[in-house]
Formats: sequence, structure tokens, C-alpha cells
Amino acid sequence: MDGNWLVLETSGRAAKLGFARGGAIVRAVQLDDARRHARDLAATVDGFLKADGLTPRDLTGVVVSRGPGSYTGLRVGLISAKVLAYATGCQLIAVDTFAAVAEQAPAEAQKLWVIADALQGQVYAQRFDRTATGWVPFQELRIVTVDEYLPWLAGGAWVSGPGVKVYDARTPADCPRAAEGDGEPRVESLFTVASRVPPLSREELFALEPLYLRGSSAEEKARSG
Repeated sequence: MDGNWLVLETSGRAAKLGFARGGAIVRAVQLDDARRHARDLAATVDGFLKADGLTPRDLTGVVVSRGPGSYTGLRVGLISAKVLAYATGCQLIAVDTFAAVAEQAPAEAQKLWVIADALQGQVYAQRFDRTATGWVPFQELRIVTVDEYLPWLAGGAWVSGPGVKVYDARTPADCPRAAEGDGEPRVESLFTVASRVPPLSREELFALEPLYLRGSSAEEKARSG
């Protein structure tokens, strides 16, 4: 991961951007909640590059969070990353958002459930286990009801992710939780996970879509109507 890398995290309410050089994040910023449009990302990226006297073609690659999360936010981030990679020929690495959250778990955690609110009484949920080489998914990401998910917290598993605050009142009191702030993915964690993920091929770049598991709210309303 040497060289110049742009990191885009748009799965949450506020977009986060980072710039890495020499294998480490050297600049990071969080945009205002209302500023998640592609034009706002582009202006911030331009500022990052100009600060170091660089142009987009000086980028080695782009790391982008692919979800789950906000449908609109993810699409803005992925489209921005795909356009930049296509236009400049730089590499593109897509990182599962929950893998970045797992990367932030405390050292004492060995089993971890990462959750996010999927609305309508449902959660995105995925379990990770710590191994000698780091966190690995124990199972595929899924959408389940909160009542289905809660019994899985038995057995000493920790819980983290942006859904923790939403369902904190229903989480067993003895279930260990990651510290406040560790449930939201950070650009540093995305960059760390990206170092273990191969860049996308040109065909994979064009086919890349948000890890959302279902359509947008508007699409679901249209189908139900």
C-alpha cells in the first residue's frame, strides 16, 4: 500500500475521506451530514491532492467502503471511486464496511457481532472471529429481525457497529460492547483492511455495486405498492 491512496467512507450519515502516503493515513476529514454529494467529495479530494502538489493521475489507487449502510451514501461513494479509477487508471479496492468495524474491536474481543440498522425492525448482522492473522468473517452478512439476532449474543460475543446505539436498550446488559466511536468505520481501518484485499480487475470495477442485500427504500415501496 505504498504510494498515494484516496480513502472514501460514505456508508454513514457523514462522509469520511482520507489520504494515505507511504502506507499510512496522513490526512482525514469528515464532511457535514448534509454534504454527501459527489460534487462535495470531488472538491475535498481536489483539496487533498493540491495540498501535496498532486493531480488525480498521481494516485496509486482508491479504497472505498462498499457497505452495508446508507443506500444513497454508498452509491455516491462507489460511483465517485469508479469514475476516478476509470479516468486515471489507478487501482480500486472495495472493502466491506463491517470488516473495517471489526478491525477496530478491542484486543480482548475474540468473537464479534457487527450490526447496523436495516430499518423496519431488522438489522444487518455478521459475526467475525479473531484469528492469528486478524479478524475473519464467521458467516456471510445477513438481514434478520432484531428478535432473531439477540439470542446470538450469548457465549461471550462482543457487539459493535453503527446499530449498537439504535438497539442498545434491547441488548443484554452483560453483553460486552465496543467503546463509543469504535462502531463507526474509520478511514484508517478501511485502509488497513484494504492492504489484505486485492485490487479489482477492470471487469470487476464496472460490476461493483453496494453491498446492500436489497433495493432502496423507494424500490421496496414500489414493489409493495
